[in-house]
Amino acid sequence: MIDRAALLGGVPMKALSLIMLTFQNSALILIMHYSRIMPLVNGHRYFTSTSVFLNEVIKLGISATMALYDLSSNMPPNTPATSMITELVSTMFANDSWKLAVPAALYTLQNSLQYVAVSNLDPSTFQVTYQLKILTTAIFSVIMLGRRLTVKRWCSLGLLMLGVAIVQLPQDTAKAAIQGTKTEAKVGRRAVEMIGTYAANAIMARSGSYEGIKEDKVEEHPEMNRSVGLMAVLIACALSGLAGVCFEKVLKQSPPTQKPVSLWIRNCQLSFWSLFPAFFIGVLWVDGEKISKAGFFAGYNFVVWTAIMFQAGGGIIVALVINYADNIAKNFATSISIIVSAMASAYFFDFEITITYLIGTSVVMGATYLYSQPDYVPPPTQIAEYEETAIGRASEENESARPLMMQPLRKESVESERPGSPTEDERQQFLKRGD
Repeated sequence: MIDRAALLGGVPMKALSLIMLTFQNSALILIMHYSRIMPLVNGHRYFTSTSVFLNEVIKLGISATMALYDLSSNMPPNTPATSMITELVSTMFANDSWKLAVPAALYTLQNSLQYVAVSNLDPSTFQVTYQLKILTTAIFSVIMLGRRLTVKRWCSLGLLMLGVAIVQLPQDTAKAAIQGTKTEAKVGRRAVEMIGTYAANAIMARSGSYEGIKEDKVEEHPEMNRSVGLMAVLIACALSGLAGVCFEKVLKQSPPTQKPVSLWIRNCQLSFWSLFPAFFIGVLWVDGEKISKAGFFAGYNFVVWTAIMFQAGGGIIVALVINYADNIAKNFATSISIIVSAMASAYFFDFEITITYLIGTSVVMGATYLYSQPDYVPPPTQIAEYEETAIGRASEENESARPLMMQPLRKESVESERPGSPTEDERQQFLKRGD
């Protein structure tokens, strides 16, 4: 049983996990977005395929550490570390763990598309639109798991779509151009401070020839394509819903005799199987040629590492929320993070909070809250004891007041379907009256 009243340093774990989730959701999107538009690091921008791969490596290390901690609590104190590692490996690859390769690949592709989306959308718009994963998860659960949704939940999903559509309404072109100019100027002012003289000289030297001029300009001043970002976030939402339902289906189809697996073991399995598509498809196939020329860690700095660590730590925070909070509290934290992201985007990235954005965001948060509410089941009707007694007494009085022909027959008569025979006492009384 989960102890939801657990404390850490005098702070309830439920409140602490929700605060961490709110901060992580807000900061992750902001840092990821800035890492894709910030000035070049030594003339390079980092490859998203390498960050996705490192994210899975770090998550595997964290999940394995937590899984070993759980195993050690169920083993004798003097158990060797090699025995615990052997037990961890055997548990990870036992039975049908290979089935998690499908949701793991879907999660990997989803993470890659998130980088494409945050590169082409402002953080607040991305975060609001990304709530469509609730819709895709519900649809796939109905199709693949046969789950039934109430009318209230279908209405909330419709409101969710309406809210996202309002947020995506086109803005004034002139205002968008001014906003893009301000963002470019702000990035330009920070360029001298962050990349230094060496990177500037390298860019100028390469730009002296025709070859590479266009690529350098795109790298140095990336332009956001709203259509590409919207398409990427929609596909990411679909993959998120499909991966979550596939993961749930694998868990439900596990043999009933199989030994229960902890949450950390499941995270280890997902991260392990995610390494293969992240490395072979992303690092080698997609960016292999560029990485061989520039290097695996080209374009990395503390901002990129911070984004990777925040993304890897998100799994731990979600696990804490699952253990110590509930789904309603989780959605509340998500709503707060949307507000924080909008305010931070307005301050750091010159994002203009319009009336359409406010209306659409309010509709999305309301729909999310409505969807997370449990379905109302009316309690059974209960009659107080004194009411039962009074009703029973009234029934007996009405029964005795009925005419003879309307009173029910005796049990013996009903069972035998004929008048009952006189008893011995009735026979003696009849004889006395005869005397």
